[in-house]
Amino acid sequence: MIDLHSHILRGVDDGARSLEDSIDIARAAVADGITAMAATPHVRDDWPTRPDVMEERLAELRAALEREGVPLEVHGGGEIAIDWLGRLSDEDLRRFCLGGTQYLLVETPYYGWPGVLTDLLLSLVERGFRPVLAHPERNMEIQLRPERLLPLVDAGVLVQVTAASVDGRIGRRAQDCGRGLVWAGLGHLLASDAHHASVRAVGMAAAASAVGGGTLGHWLTVDVPAAILAGGEISPRPGQPRRGGWVKRLLRS
Repeated sequence: MIDLHSHILRGVDDGARSLEDSIDIARAAVADGITAMAATPHVRDDWPTRPDVMEERLAELRAALEREGVPLEVHGGGEIAIDWLGRLSDEDLRRFCLGGTQYLLVETPYYGWPGVLTDLLLSLVERGFRPVLAHPERNMEIQLRPERLLPLVDAGVLVQVTAASVDGRIGRRAQDCGRGLVWAGLGHLLASDAHHASVRAVGMAAAASAVGGGTLGHWLTVDVPAAILAGGEISPRPGQPRRGGWVKRLLRS
């Protein structure tokens, strides 16, 4: 599996505090069946990570994993807060893209749905980026009105759902919304959002199983993230979306 959202780099945000913490996260990820991971530190007011710092800590971690014999491939990236999208140059945004591609992880606010969010994401698309919207299932506005995501997905924005959401570890609302987005065809990849080595307890394997496993689970955890790291187009979603509850109402809109 490939995990494209983690806070594995030491000392840059609220994730790993030390290189030992980083290595522990990597070991836990490998134990869960993850072969590649993107390091995506926060880029926001409380954690204003610079691209050069991300790149330095990434090189440090890669060297440490090689020394320790941990078979995890780690790629660069960043989780960009929406109010930082206008502060960073396109050059810096490209340095924060996942694995050096055009795909950029953008953090969904946990509260509210700013009116500028849709315009900012569509602007990124027009400038040649492919936004990947992180964990919208944890936002109450999306839980209540998931149809807000329709125009974004139609415009090419991808949606990342957190593994712990679909596994029920973050609560029932996030679980229902996360699974609903996946089943409605509005969720494109699962990721751990790992901050600590407990990534295994809320891991990708359990999340893939929670949404049905099989070809859909593989698509969410292997096919789509691999296409992102390759800078290519994602393959069509396997199977027909399931139409129950709000998912059925959403697909009729």
